[in-house]
Amino acid sequence: MNSRILLIGGTAMALLATSSANGQTAQTGSEASETDIVVTAQFRAQNLQDTPIAITAVNAGMLEARSQTDISQVANQAPSVTLKPQGAAYGPSLSANIRGVGQTDFNPALEPGVGFYVDDVYYATLTGSIIDLLDLDRVEVLRGPQGTLAGRNSIGGAVKLYSKKPEGSNTGYVAATYGIRNRLDLRGSADFHVASGIDARISGVAKKQEGYVDRLDFGCLYPAGGTATFTPAFPTASNPNQTPMLMNPVGGIPARTNRGDCVLAKEGEVGYIAMRGQLRVRPTDTLDINIIGDYTDDDRVAAGSVLLLRQYPNGAVASPRFPLPLIPATGSSPPQNYAAASPPGRDINPFAAPDTLLAYDNRFVCGQYCNFGTYDMPADGNFRASSGDGRVRFKGWGVSGQIEWALADHLQLNSITAFRRYTSNFSNDNDVSPMAHSLGYGPLTFRFFSQELRLNGQIGSTIDYTVGAYYSDQKSVYTSFQDLRSSNLQFQQSDPVDADSKAVFAHLSWNPIDPLTLTGGIRYTKESKTYQYIRQRPYLDPTSVTANGVLPLNGTIGKFSGERVDYRANVQYAFSNDVMAYAQFSTGFKGGGVNPRPFFVQQALSFGPETLNAYELGLKTDFFDRRLRLNVATFLSKYKGIQLSLSNCTAITGAGFGAPCALPVNAGDADIKGVEVEATIRPVDGLLIDGAVSYLDFEYTRFGTYTVGTTTVAVGGPTNLNGPQFGDYAPYTPKWKWSAGAQYEIDLGTAGSLTPRIDASFQSKIYTVSANRSSNRIDAYTVANARLTWRNDEEDLDVSLEVTNLFDEYYLLTIYDQTVGGQGYSSGQPGRPREWAVTVRKKF
Repeated sequence: MNSRILLIGGTAMALLATSSANGQTAQTGSEASETDIVVTAQFRAQNLQDTPIAITAVNAGMLEARSQTDISQVANQAPSVTLKPQGAAYGPSLSANIRGVGQTDFNPALEPGVGFYVDDVYYATLTGSIIDLLDLDRVEVLRGPQGTLAGRNSIGGAVKLYSKKPEGSNTGYVAATYGIRNRLDLRGSADFHVASGIDARISGVAKKQEGYVDRLDFGCLYPAGGTATFTPAFPTASNPNQTPMLMNPVGGIPARTNRGDCVLAKEGEVGYIAMRGQLRVRPTDTLDINIIGDYTDDDRVAAGSVLLLRQYPNGAVASPRFPLPLIPATGSSPPQNYAAASPPGRDINPFAAPDTLLAYDNRFVCGQYCNFGTYDMPADGNFRASSGDGRVRFKGWGVSGQIEWALADHLQLNSITAFRRYTSNFSNDNDVSPMAHSLGYGPLTFRFFSQELRLNGQIGSTIDYTVGAYYSDQKSVYTSFQDLRSSNLQFQQSDPVDADSKAVFAHLSWNPIDPLTLTGGIRYTKESKTYQYIRQRPYLDPTSVTANGVLPLNGTIGKFSGERVDYRANVQYAFSNDVMAYAQFSTGFKGGGVNPRPFFVQQALSFGPETLNAYELGLKTDFFDRRLRLNVATFLSKYKGIQLSLSNCTAITGAGFGAPCALPVNAGDADIKGVEVEATIRPVDGLLIDGAVSYLDFEYTRFGTYTVGTTTVAVGGPTNLNGPQFGDYAPYTPKWKWSAGAQYEIDLGTAGSLTPRIDASFQSKIYTVSANRSSNRIDAYTVANARLTWRNDEEDLDVSLEVTNLFDEYYLLTIYDQTVGGQGYSSGQPGRPREWAVTVRKKF
């Protein structure tokens, strides 16, 4: 079983290579040249088809044709790649996963498993990684571990964006988009000559659109003392027959607004501004200096959230949308009591008298595109008031200096120096209701410096080599206020995290005979990280709140340091000018650390790095005068020390520190096997068809343990049913993905051209938590987009009409599941519904 996919994929590629080598003609024709993309994945410019790595490369024209405007959308057409913007709980970040390896948590103390780069500058956190595709030359998505080529934390792969360089062409464009819900986008770019040897380029984008999820005022929609009723989704001792109950009885939740539509805010709003400027200085033919500066301002209402289910710990479910088995509850909700932790379902109405019951139940399941969140909780009992404005803010800027210096005919020195800084502030109402249950808010500050040197050279005509060194230093402070009243927990933190990384690397390709290329790489990395816990007691009565369990951590410093050697060995053979096959072994790792979210002292544990060894076979082909392009990759990955976050730690013996929990641990090992196919077809002039498909099998082979005091606990498996189980998949890992697109350019003579295009992408079911449950399952879905573009005969003016989510598919991007952790609810972020827009672009 472990080698079946690798064997089948390898056999298929061998048959393709043999038949093509015998019958393929040389590469000619203008049709073929339109699909050529030059990539720099191996430190030097190479044609995509000559690069022995599984890469999805997309140029600027294709990004526009597919109506793609941010990096998360590129993943729709990339096999084995999942990039999703995160929900409100994780702010302006995304979850990133390639070939079953990645990260979902934005916390700067945790390392991403997919490396993000813009113009070869590493973006070290998932916060701020939802990057607009502004004025790009291309996007490269490298699948599989890039431990030697990209370095640390690219264990799953890497996503690299490359902007267009100044050329002094005195050209540019402006574009304006108007669409549904008052969408307005403005884009522009200009390339101009400054003086002899000096050129510049500026570009910018501004985007604004109303949100698509209504945050409704529960007390306005259902006035207290009104007659509206609902049917409980679970039986209780006081209501065993589940008879209808008042939605908002007398003394219930008051109204917050007198608006007729009862809308407090529209979540999923867009409010984004970004700018980039470049100054390119070429004083001589051998020296190229490029200085790049960028600025981003993202200010919007939080991501759209909906309450999916309300599940009692004993199994009763409060949601018609997720029909799980109903188990009778054991008694009615107890009266309000914040002095001791109570099970979900108790009275947590912050406006009620102590003897007034208003349970957190399915009355707050609003609908597909609405919620009853409030983002504030009043002072009550032992707790101080807390509030957030329900917005997400990100302001970041960076500057980099890139030098290419030709020291000799076949010797070039590259230097990449970068500094980045950002601040982010967001709040989250996790329970998505007006109840006093769970709320958090706070800013995150981050700064990052990096320096990389590369020496590229050639020895004769058969050897290309690169040697280099890398250094980075980053500092962040995550300040937040956590009000988790359902867990009787409230505290404030302001945790500094310092980290640095050093690496040296070498890469060599040897071409002993024309068809054969042997490539090897090695990288040594040393890194360290320091995490300081700052815990304060902002609540009114510190003697009655469980947060005392974490206060002894205040001032404690956790440290992690490690070193790693990664390798790459690649054999590449060109059967003809149009067919190339390769076999590769490569490694990667993701750094360890300490738990940044201990809710109790016992959860303040360290965890080690995770590692991956990958075996891959690949085939890149062009057929029929390059009208058909077919690329195939098959792989087997040995994944060890997998870092997963546990949301239920009740297996730890002792009172009171099993939940809440967000404990990163080395969960165990897994085998990951898969096949990826990408194809481009040009059957006739003007018609382009492209598609991709991937199959991935994720299989746990071992579960590890973690130790608290003298207690050793299994992470998952049959001895810990709250953790992941054999047969579970890693979070955000679909078994199947496919995409298909087609466009046809209709020549209108002097009237220009008309190009319709349609795209569709499919993702099989995924789970968003390591412990796969129906409460964190996102079912399979297919989304289609369409675009119609008219371009004038001079090709300097075009008008496009686009419709995204053409068939108005309802699907979820992410799920924030707290049923596994004992909080009894699950919320999700719905994808955007059907939207239309019109874009006019003018070149000059």
